[in-house]
Amino acid sequence: MRKIFNTTGPCQSDRHYMLPALARCQAVSWLIEEAEYFVLHAARQSGKTTLLLDLAQQVNEAGDYYALYCSLETVQGIHDVEQGIPAIVRELKSQLRYAPLLKNFVFDSPVADEETNTLLRLSLSAFCVVLDKPLVIFFDEIDCLSNGTLISFLRQLRLGYINRAQVPFVHSIALVGMRNIRDYKANLRDDADTLGSASPFNIVAETLTLRNFTEAEITELYAQHTQVTGQIFSSELVAEVFRYTQGQPWLVNALAREMTQKILARDYALTPQLAHVEQAVQNIIQRRDTHIDSLMERLKEARVQRVIEPVIMGGENGYDLLNDDYQYVFDLGLIREDNHRLVPANPVYEDVIVRYLSFRSRGALESVSFLSAPPAYVRSGRLDMRYLLEDFQRFWRQHSESWIARFQYQEAAPHLILHAFFYRVINGGGRISREMAAGNGRLDLCLHYQAVDYPVELKIRYSEETYAEGQQQLLAYMDKLGCDEGWLVVFDRRKSVDWADKLFWQTHETAGKLLHIVGC
Repeated sequence: MRKIFNTTGPCQSDRHYMLPALARCQAVSWLIEEAEYFVLHAARQSGKTTLLLDLAQQVNEAGDYYALYCSLETVQGIHDVEQGIPAIVRELKSQLRYAPLLKNFVFDSPVADEETNTLLRLSLSAFCVVLDKPLVIFFDEIDCLSNGTLISFLRQLRLGYINRAQVPFVHSIALVGMRNIRDYKANLRDDADTLGSASPFNIVAETLTLRNFTEAEITELYAQHTQVTGQIFSSELVAEVFRYTQGQPWLVNALAREMTQKILARDYALTPQLAHVEQAVQNIIQRRDTHIDSLMERLKEARVQRVIEPVIMGGENGYDLLNDDYQYVFDLGLIREDNHRLVPANPVYEDVIVRYLSFRSRGALESVSFLSAPPAYVRSGRLDMRYLLEDFQRFWRQHSESWIARFQYQEAAPHLILHAFFYRVINGGGRISREMAAGNGRLDLCLHYQAVDYPVELKIRYSEETYAEGQQQLLAYMDKLGCDEGWLVVFDRRKSVDWADKLFWQTHETAGKLLHIVGC
């Protein structure tokens, strides 16, 4: 069987190209040796389950411990603790039936299911008594537990942990999911009966995360394919994949799979080119693979909106990495910190965020009667930015209030609607690149159409200084891109100001560069 790049479920060494997952989280082995209970969290489809299955196999082969992988996904949706704890015990029993080294040991509960407050602890203790080696358990999908079940689950683990010198219990436990344990605490903070003085969380020795691939690791992963097929990925292509993905494991595999299997149709005599990376990115986004759909669903959450919206707008408000909302969105893998600014985790996610949030506008724009058809904005192979943006000004004057009301992200609505307008214009003939970063007070974007770049700076007017500041920022952006002409679009959202004063067009020449200031 020929190996493939995996985008569905855990990697298997005989079927998939893969890297040793433990290399991205080396502290796990030490924590097991030290008999610790710990948390491992990372974003969806970043390799957690692959790591746990691989680690369980390594531990069992080493022979010092018995290791068991147990997913709690089947417990999802069970909100009653009286049903949740027995469901966990049943899942443990089911997993043990298929564990080669453990299936011959009897796992029977010494208490009835109704005794939920002791059922898990006593069942595990009774099982550990009959084992001839210490037991290690990797509990995956811990996020699936409802609050009441989670608290009872952790309390029983805690009691087993603190009494294990007298009563046999699990040697080491990993609690694995998408969220940091801090976020579990945050969700339960308002319930006075959940934690108490003996917090069930205080047995956790360490909280680990699973980092993304480095560029060198992507090179190593892709080299496995080259070794099997002879198909070569150049260093420039690998660098472009890393730029787009920032090493997110699912995206790294998905882009390689899209290029080799779909775009090049499994013709391994062909060499993937840089243009194929961009094509693969667009295919994956437009197809809305499951990973992308999961990302879109997260954007509906209020606590995600509170973090993502300032990123879209380049908002000036500061952030605290210890804040529960920020930590939650970090743990979901949606954002990262870059030079003390919040930015989308990678350019693919950035594109998905804007496309999804502006999607409703893009289709509706086609029904606005006075807007020109997209081809009308192209003159002699170039975008007529004056014609285009004046059309947008007219649209904005007539429809802004009703259209903003359609958006969940209302503060970012002006930016998103203009994005939708630009997408409508360049669809099929160009692309948009962005530089989002909460804390810089602006959004840089560039329309790329027929090998010509059109830099645009978006800002919200807060004072007269906004215009001077925006021009300086636009000049810096133009220098970065090597462009001699740029556009500063400023949205004035003051209700007390007439449209006649909000809508204007000014052109200045500064240091040999043309700057157009467009009021909206």
